[in-house]
Amino acid sequence: MSRDVKIIIAGGGTGGHLFPGVAIAKEFLKRNKKNSVLFIGTKRGLEGKILPGTGFQLRTINVEGIRERGITKSISALFKIPWSVAQSFMIIREFSPDLVVGVGGYASGPAVLTAHFMGINTAIAEQNASAGTTNRILGRFVDKAFLTFPETKRFFSEKKVVVTGNPIREGFLKGRKKSEKIDDRFTLLLFGGSQGAHAINKAVIDSLKYLRGIKDKLNIIHQTGDSNLEWVTKAYKDYGMVAGIFPFISDMASAYRSADLLVCRAGATTIAEITASGKAAILIPFPFAVGNHQTGNAQVLSDAGAAMMISEKDLSGKLLAEAILQLYRNPEAIRKMEEKSARLGNIRAAPDIVDECLALCKGHSA
Repeated sequence: MSRDVKIIIAGGGTGGHLFPGVAIAKEFLKRNKKNSVLFIGTKRGLEGKILPGTGFQLRTINVEGIRERGITKSISALFKIPWSVAQSFMIIREFSPDLVVGVGGYASGPAVLTAHFMGINTAIAEQNASAGTTNRILGRFVDKAFLTFPETKRFFSEKKVVVTGNPIREGFLKGRKKSEKIDDRFTLLLFGGSQGAHAINKAVIDSLKYLRGIKDKLNIIHQTGDSNLEWVTKAYKDYGMVAGIFPFISDMASAYRSADLLVCRAGATTIAEITASGKAAILIPFPFAVGNHQTGNAQVLSDAGAAMMISEKDLSGKLLAEAILQLYRNPEAIRKMEEKSARLGNIRAAPDIVDECLALCKGHSA
């Protein structure tokens, strides 16, 4: 009979780090309701807003990012590291976990490294094609490194690497079947993340003048973010275009299933959701992401023929409209992109990671 397991999931800050961690945590509890999961994060991260609604406990440590923050803030962040390690030690000693999993974000480094030197099993999840600095360092110490992309293997010891894909929200696990469409219009899903993306919103609005010829054939779903909602709504009206315009789409999984084509950023979570859903996409990477990791993510899909990529420096309404029209007029090209996208996705990412984690826990067989 398997014993109960106690797990710490460290990291967060953004949805790209936190949501995979929540998916892993839920899978642990699905295996055994008596398993225990504790999150370690920061007070400034998204985890403080999201985790209370999930029922998972959160403990916070005082740590900040060091890279690309200027000399003064970087020095201040460096001086906080010893205290964050001490805080991690106290939390880990009190909770006494069997395993600590780092999912990226500021809290991941101190917690995982501390756990390693306390003799506790450790693992990391790297969501992006190009591994972040923290995970590259942690990769030297952890027992396992779970990767989204095979291309990321070059950053880690081969004996530690398991390519699992990136865990995604439950709504995306319902399969790749499209929901029933109310008509035969071509459905475009446009978004730039939960807060929107002004550059994408502007390009979309600038593209409308080139898309008016097929406006009766289009069904547009546009997530703008709060700050851009008003002017985007007015712009559609000025162009005589009808669209479903939302500051935020809570049921994004359903929106994906109804879409023929996505226009979006290339964050790790978005990429995982696109491939798990088997969707065709035009990817516009955020150029200021740390280490330019979104471009690396988009390049993987573009090289595989699963998506088109437009860099933000080249982005214009005309170029975006040309790309949309090219795919609108070629359903076979979209079908092939969907097939290639689906091959890159893994809806079993969370179960595969938990299998590996349970195998690491002493006295527990996966």
